[in-house]
Amino acid sequence: MRADPDSVVAVHAPGRLHLGFLDPAGSLGRRFGSVGLVIEGFATQVELSAARQDAVLPANPAASEEVERASGYLHALRQHSGCHEPLQLRLQHVLQPHAGFGSGTQLALAVGRAFALWHGLDVSTATLARWLGRGLRSGIGIAGFDQGGLLVDGGPGADGSPAPLLARLEMPQSWRIVVVQDKRHRGLSGGDERRALATLAPLSQAAAADVCHQVLMRVLPGAAAADFGLFAAGVTRMQQVLGDHFAPAQGGCAYASPAVARLVQWLGQAAVADDRASSQADRAVAPGAAIGQSSWGPTGFAILPSQAQAEARIDAAQEAGLIDPALVVRIVGARNRGATLV
Repeated sequence: MRADPDSVVAVHAPGRLHLGFLDPAGSLGRRFGSVGLVIEGFATQVELSAARQDAVLPANPAASEEVERASGYLHALRQHSGCHEPLQLRLQHVLQPHAGFGSGTQLALAVGRAFALWHGLDVSTATLARWLGRGLRSGIGIAGFDQGGLLVDGGPGADGSPAPLLARLEMPQSWRIVVVQDKRHRGLSGGDERRALATLAPLSQAAAADVCHQVLMRVLPGAAAADFGLFAAGVTRMQQVLGDHFAPAQGGCAYASPAVARLVQWLGQAAVADDRASSQADRAVAPGAAIGQSSWGPTGFAILPSQAQAEARIDAAQEAGLIDPALVVRIVGARNRGATLV
């Protein structure tokens, strides 16, 4: 049903962390495949309403890049749908671009879903993504928009067909993610990303097999059984393998931001030290941390089993002088649901 001309359609699309590719070189014939985690606290929110003439209003004066993106998405939606009436699109909040949160896909899908709702179009999220040129390499942004949770996709087909969703699990509600941002840096994107991928040596089949083994026998079972130690070991190992592989494109480091690297790696080491200091009985309640970088960064993360442990680790890092003043550190939960109407 078409929206009332006097109404406002608002869509809230959550951000996600890209935990890694399964096989970027396609050693068995199918490239990429992704693992992702949808999170609370980071989102794009758009509002669509009637207007005398088209207008895209930014969330803030610095969001000109996102205005250009959103305008392009509206144009593509009109071309595919045949709906051309003027609209006002307000970007209430936008994810930081090129930071590892999936900002482009979430903005595209939020605009696309608002546009479809406004015009009463029965269009799937996968179709909107295809219209808007999203999901060409990873399917977790599309699945995350629809469902949230911990996601694994099988990579796009050789014919360009979208990546199928292979697994979707709800994350334990008590687990927390320490998200570390450094707004002085930007992750690779667009042409820079394509050139970086083209210049890297192919990830070996053995390394890809290791990553897949970690996902299948540690990450997914750990999340399904709320076995944090198993989950953390799997995520950290796959991040080590992939970080070593992508380091040449990031100045020789697995992290795009040195300040993020110092803090996240320390959080991981502190977690291991806590484990070693605890008794065998205590280890069930004080496991390690799952650490790494989301996509090309610069955002890093440390996943911990509780709010209390996340706060304690951040306090200890602050006392140790390991939190660069330019960093933004937040503790959030996993999000086990997708986009919502506001």
